[in-house]
Amino acid sequence: MGGRDQAGKRSRQGIAVVGAGLAGSEAALTAARLGLPVSLYEMKPGEMSPAHCSPHYAELVCSNSLKSDRPDTAQGLLKRELRRLGCRLLAIADQNTVPAGGSLAVDRDLFSRAVTEAIRREPLIQVIEGRVESVQGLLEDHDALILASGPLTAGGLYESIQVMTGGQGLHFFDAVAPIVEGSSIDRTQAFLASRYGRGGADYLNCPLSREDYRAFREALIQADKAPVQAFDQIYFKDCQPIEVLAARGEDTLRFGPFKPVGLTDPATGERPYACLQLRKEDQAGAMWSLVGCQTRLTFPEQRRVFGLIPALKEADFLRYGVMHRNSFLNAPQVLKRGFQSRLDERLFFAGQLSGLEGYMEAIASGLISALQVAGQLLGLEEEDQGRLLPSPQTMIGALTAWVTGSDPRNYQPMNANFGLLPLEGDLGRIRKKDRGRLRLERSDVALSETVSVLEELIP
Repeated sequence: MGGRDQAGKRSRQGIAVVGAGLAGSEAALTAARLGLPVSLYEMKPGEMSPAHCSPHYAELVCSNSLKSDRPDTAQGLLKRELRRLGCRLLAIADQNTVPAGGSLAVDRDLFSRAVTEAIRREPLIQVIEGRVESVQGLLEDHDALILASGPLTAGGLYESIQVMTGGQGLHFFDAVAPIVEGSSIDRTQAFLASRYGRGGADYLNCPLSREDYRAFREALIQADKAPVQAFDQIYFKDCQPIEVLAARGEDTLRFGPFKPVGLTDPATGERPYACLQLRKEDQAGAMWSLVGCQTRLTFPEQRRVFGLIPALKEADFLRYGVMHRNSFLNAPQVLKRGFQSRLDERLFFAGQLSGLEGYMEAIASGLISALQVAGQLLGLEEEDQGRLLPSPQTMIGALTAWVTGSDPRNYQPMNANFGLLPLEGDLGRIRKKDRGRLRLERSDVALSETVSVLEELIP
């Protein structure tokens, strides 16, 4: 912590990062890579949030999938950019993968352990365990502060953030999918395949007949749910509880997480009426998650209702789905370029708290906030500091621009998507299959400026 200089004034030392989730871990490791001393504040393992169960850092709370790794997709382009920028967590993810077709999925325990080890052995990172209740003291003792305390930020810290930003906090509820034991799945009622045969046969598919599907959907709608306040039932559009989807219409699930398109049941030689996909949670295949089945059903009801799916009739649940409150800032009101506070230039935000949704998006925000701090503290010229923030022609730059440029009246968390990265000109003249390639080429050129400045900063 800071001491006193000869004039009796408080001196500051390095930067503080609050939270060792995905964003905070990436921010700390990136800052250390650039030679900045980091004080990383994390309440684990002494205290856990309602959504966490592991003592390790960068815990994956929901799915173990980091989404598509194909460069012609928005998520794949985001990963490509992060790899070029030397993203530490993505490199660790690449070393701890499980099969997932064209997606990047990890063994969540091995991944979190590896991130924790990387942080613990980094000499420039000092881990300080315990709950942080105030922003002001950390700003007094450090040259800069990156707040990456996550979507469950509450209590004194939440109130302190409100004071420091002068903005109103928002929130939504997020849902977590169940995980079942692999050996308890009835393999005679399931088959391995990836949709349209892309990649390996990495998903375990559980087909449902029309009668099975209707019985399952009706049970979902009628099942007991864990109570939440009526005024708090606000869900992120890409993470809807499955029972909410089921209640919207008979075919909503069949056109959503249970869509059978691109699958052929080898038992019948035909496309199933509906199909639940399971994805490996670990390399050995001992754990499988129910893709798209985020839920707030009570635990007994989850066992009963999902047990109506033939392949899961005798399934043993290793983790039930849960609901938790996600907090985030009204970023367009309180942040400016590079996740920097409008009221204090030494204060930065990262992760879901900043208003981005998704694992890779959180990691990207941690990396970018650390780059912005480095540009500020290492004495870069203003032009070079600006080049450390990727151009809006990159997916990373488009995401960060969206955070500060959206309409604050309707602000909601956002994933990486090509809607943030429009192509110029008449799209009707550009074949759909070529658009991903064109965005990739444009991203490569635009990101080169950031890469060149970053390479000069690395000790």
